[in-house]
Amino acid sequence: MLIIGIILSFVGLGYLCWLIFALAVDALPLFAGFTAALAAYRSDSGPIAAIAVGAIMSVMVLFAGQIAFRTLRSTPVRAAIALLFAMPAAVAGYHAAHGLAYLVVPIEGWRQTMAVAGLCRLREVAHPANGTDQTDCDAMPRVECD
Repeated sequence: MLIIGIILSFVGLGYLCWLIFALAVDALPLFAGFTAALAAYRSDSGPIAAIAVGAIMSVMVLFAGQIAFRTLRSTPVRAAIALLFAMPAAVAGYHAAHGLAYLVVPIEGWRQTMAVAGLCRLREVAHPANGTDQTDCDAMPRVECD
């Protein structure tokens, strides 16, 4: 029974790590929605209205990025849009990996190494090299989706 618990703990931890890195590609819409929700809440609109404003803003930012990326044909503009979505995801991936490394790695240099490795892993989740994973096309604008 103890061995099954250990194995299931590792499976659950692996799933949570995958979930953190898979959801980090939505960092920009989440940040925009969270900022709008806080602004709405601080203007005394109430918690329900703040959640609604945050959700609407997140969806608007995500769809605006997708529409702009698919309609604009200029390569520098598309690169700027992709960078706008990729930079918050990279920062989120770095901090998620650094937080996980902080729990198990005692030396700061190795923690930073693990955090940078997590950042590189997030890049692979957000932009797979083989281009066969079409689920990320809906979450983050990419050139290969066309």
